[in-house]
Amino acid sequence: MTSGSDGRRAPGGEPAQHRSRELPAAAGIAVLGLLGVAGGLLVAAVALPAVGGAGILTRAAAHDFFEVPVLLREAPLPERSRLLDKDGKQFAQFYVQNRQSVDIGKIAPVMLKAIVAIEDSRFYEHAGLDLKGTLRAIIANTQAGGIRQGGSSLTQQLVKNILLQNARSESERDLARAPSIRRKLQELRYAMGLERKYTKDQILVRYLNIAYFGGGAFGVQAAAHRFFGVPAAKLTPGQAATLAGAVRTPYFTDPTLGEEHKKRLLERRDLVLDRMAQLGTLPASRAAAGKAAPLALNLRPEPGGCSESDHPFFCLYVQKEIATNRAFGQTRAERERRLYRDGLVIRTTLDRTAQRAADKAIAEYVHPKDDDVAAEAMVEPGTGRIRALAASKRYGVNPKDRDDGPRTTYNLPADTAHGGGQGFQAGSTFKVFTLATALAQGWRFDQGFDTPGGFEPSSGYKDCSGHKVNDPGTVIHNAGGEGKGGPYSLATGTWQSVNIFYMMLERDVGLCPVVRTARSLGVVRADGRPLREVPTFTLGANEMDPVTVAAAFAAFGARGRYCRPMAILEISERHGRRTRISPSCADAVEQEVADAVNHILSGVFTRGTMKGQGIGRPAAGKTGTNNGYTSAWFAGYTPDLAAAVSLGDIRGAYKYPLTDVEIGGRSYGSVQGASLPGPIWVQSMEGALRYVPESSFTAPDMGRFGGGTTPGLKPEDQLDPRADPRLDPRLEAGAEEGGRERGLRRHGYHGPGRDPFWITPEDDGRPWAPGSNGIGEDRWAPPYEEDRLPPARRRDDPWDPGRHPTW
Repeated sequence: MTSGSDGRRAPGGEPAQHRSRELPAAAGIAVLGLLGVAGGLLVAAVALPAVGGAGILTRAAAHDFFEVPVLLREAPLPERSRLLDKDGKQFAQFYVQNRQSVDIGKIAPVMLKAIVAIEDSRFYEHAGLDLKGTLRAIIANTQAGGIRQGGSSLTQQLVKNILLQNARSESERDLARAPSIRRKLQELRYAMGLERKYTKDQILVRYLNIAYFGGGAFGVQAAAHRFFGVPAAKLTPGQAATLAGAVRTPYFTDPTLGEEHKKRLLERRDLVLDRMAQLGTLPASRAAAGKAAPLALNLRPEPGGCSESDHPFFCLYVQKEIATNRAFGQTRAERERRLYRDGLVIRTTLDRTAQRAADKAIAEYVHPKDDDVAAEAMVEPGTGRIRALAASKRYGVNPKDRDDGPRTTYNLPADTAHGGGQGFQAGSTFKVFTLATALAQGWRFDQGFDTPGGFEPSSGYKDCSGHKVNDPGTVIHNAGGEGKGGPYSLATGTWQSVNIFYMMLERDVGLCPVVRTARSLGVVRADGRPLREVPTFTLGANEMDPVTVAAAFAAFGARGRYCRPMAILEISERHGRRTRISPSCADAVEQEVADAVNHILSGVFTRGTMKGQGIGRPAAGKTGTNNGYTSAWFAGYTPDLAAAVSLGDIRGAYKYPLTDVEIGGRSYGSVQGASLPGPIWVQSMEGALRYVPESSFTAPDMGRFGGGTTPGLKPEDQLDPRADPRLDPRLEAGAEEGGRERGLRRHGYHGPGRDPFWITPEDDGRPWAPGSNGIGEDRWAPPYEEDRLPPARRRDDPWDPGRHPTW
């Protein structure tokens, strides 16, 4: 049975077996002569003598005479790879050729008819070489003085495209295009082989998937999206005729290149419609209506790479993760080939709600034109899934390739392995590792030192190799605004972020144990070099990136379980194979120790450096302000989400400290962790958690961690071994015990997706027990609706849009 005789109809016609016919031998000889004059096919045609008195036009004759081995190598076509967010929505793509192959069921039948009509109307009758069609094309093109009809069969064109795809060098591509008799003969032999290997429909679909249509679109699916914003299955007759007309000379009719090209494309569309009407594959009335309509292009950009993505920093992180991770291939070249050519569908951990919140918060406080840059990473505790990566500068190259400007090619929230820079010193955020180490060694909340006004680390410090790393002659002072000399306990020394207290604590518990705690929480330098194990380790002497810091803090939100940051959930390959990526986690800190850390760090919002700032739900965190104001940080978390914000000058942190600066249109005498990174963190976390139900930390074991002695510590600075409402971040910062009688305010909510408002004693006649969230489902109903609030505190009263409302 010949191809096309399997009962399927050729587009717009009768079944192919009823339309196949042969040409008399004499006519075949005449045709061969004309082909020779036209050039290029004489020898190829002579190589195909008449068989049984007929020219080689039928598949049966070709099969009997031309025993062609199927030698043509068909490498997989380059396909675009797509990045999807956690909900399956695309936000980036990579490709060397913008292509998405589809099967015949996803191509509009009128598209099949259009391409056959203009390129090879006898496609379903010949065996790969249509002598009659070739002769007709030669005559038509000669009369028109240009290309009006194709000469090569669709099978021959498919062969040519395959050879071009297989070419590994420009010289091989030139050979595939060379107008030589040898190439045409080999092309024909390959065409005969394809005719034997595939059905006609399979050949046609292969051609439509491999062909270039212009505008950077390879294959009919990409072309339909590029030209009209629709899938190939939804193409109308006019749209199908446009694409069929473009495929012969795609550069000549590329509509993205200007009006002249659009005019040529319109002419080609009309030619295809005329040809379809002539062949009867489209009613003449519909063809006429199509010609009367405008071209009606809806050109859709098909950007590739991260610079064109809506979320470029997250995109870049994924791109670098694939390029550097051996899990995706043995060599970098193999991994990059997979990304750019293998048509992968990569579902990532990106949460657009969190990403929008981070982008918005940073944009409000830091502008792209500022030399000082802010960056933020959001990581999910218990999984390590990165939910957002944001930066104050746009991703890309500045005009004239300047180093300064509103754009950057660095992935500012990430380390160098993921496209980032050297990072910024993490400052006092590193005190959390010393805090955790001390608690693990038996320290209690009210245990501490009477600290001096200055401290010299002249003895007592050894690195993990056992070498003394003391630094005599260097005097450590407390950072401005972060504590003075005097008695400090583990709790108060943390809340006030007292440098000298933490230098003494690190010496007491041991530098190496602190370093080991940090390492167990995934802490590595942003530049990939070994951690600097120096006395000022606890003060954040190492340059870090927000992803690493956020992931480390997330472990405390997960009760001590550290998870390696991950950005990829699943990879689907073109043939359906799926690989799911599981979190890589380990217990880094004892659960009870993590609970104790959370308890102390919650007080940073109510009694510490972030006093007056909060997100309306249980949260813990730590500011980071470096000596000399070279950088500023805030890292914090809830049980559901952790985030770290860094700030520093992109030109060099030491050369350009954060003093007497203008950032985001605001002037700062000096920038501390609480004055800029803190507010960014607050606003971004409020937005990111807007639709997430509230979770609480596990209460600490007060029998193990409560109490302790610090010489000179005032009674009011001690932690009551009972639950202390002053440490509940849902309470207004600075409120004392008995605050309910003084008008203590706490957050309430209208319901999911609504902004917080405040519940005050006069709004709520029911008792409130410490430890309850005060935001139960019943609180979303009257009398707690907005319209029932006292008029003096309605939400339309003025308030600072950069913060949550404080009625």
